[in-house]
Amino acid sequence: MTESPYKGKTGLRRILNAFGYSLAGLRAAYTCEDAFRQEVWLAVVLIPLAFWLPASGVGHALMVGSVLLVLIVELLNSAIEAAVDRVSLENHRLAKRAKDIGSAAVFIALGNVVLVWACVLLD
Repeated sequence: MTESPYKGKTGLRRILNAFGYSLAGLRAAYTCEDAFRQEVWLAVVLIPLAFWLPASGVGHALMVGSVLLVLIVELLNSAIEAAVDRVSLENHRLAKRAKDIGSAAVFIALGNVVLVWACVLLD
């Protein structure tokens, strides 16, 4: 099996490569995925709001962390969808299951935002 030629990189070169790949992934998600773009704008509103609202330091961290978790889960969901679509665009029950499970993960992460924010603010 042939491995990626980038896997052998170490030290600063590996860190720089990883940083570049991460930026490319964020750029691709923002430009190609409507849901990610909407959630980024939601984060742009909610993260400053979290610091403006009265809460402890831990409360602020939980509020911000719950919002960032939505972005992370959406990135993973988008990666799953892209990989499934790369394999085949035909309707298949396993492809649908994979996409639906990814969507469910995003849904739970969004529900987590509501729950965490309510717990922090109603404490």
